[in-house]
Amino acid sequence: MAEKIVVCGIAGSLRAGSFNKMLLRAARELAPEGMEIRPFERLAEVPLYDGDLEAKGVPEPVQALKRSVREAAAVLVCTPEYNWSVPGVLKNAIDWASRPAAETPFARKPVAILGASPGAVGTARAQQHLRLVLASNGALVLPGPEVLVARCQEKFDASGKLADEATRKFVSRLLQALGEAARRAG
Repeated sequence: MAEKIVVCGIAGSLRAGSFNKMLLRAARELAPEGMEIRPFERLAEVPLYDGDLEAKGVPEPVQALKRSVREAAAVLVCTPEYNWSVPGVLKNAIDWASRPAAETPFARKPVAILGASPGAVGTARAQQHLRLVLASNGALVLPGPEVLVARCQEKFDASGKLADEATRKFVSRLLQALGEAARRAG
């Protein structure tokens, strides 16, 4: 039997009713057998990056983030799109994790990106920017399948469950690809 693939899941939104948090929950539900997605739920505790603060010692929430990424076989990032780009809270967390550059836990780590937005193009621009940010950390960002959940308010039911069957299939395919990438990188 194959070893379990542990995936660090990061939802790049702080809002309690975030569609991207719902998307991460859906991914956990849809994960293939042998994959466990463990959400990093302390994004709100990561302070704004400050070199002076870093010089005094890396804050514990940042250490926890680095540990979660480092210990996982792969990373799954669910990003919203704010002003055609990556939310500041998500970019800030990656900035912290990338310090020092030679020790970034994203290096050679398979990463899959997906995102949900009420807009018509989903999170296409945010995902493009996020690919650049993660690539600068040496991450092995999956080129696809792309999961751009547009008009997301129509895809989830009142309880927050991903109800759109086509979207569920896209998410499942992305998770299969992430599992395969993690096994190859392992």
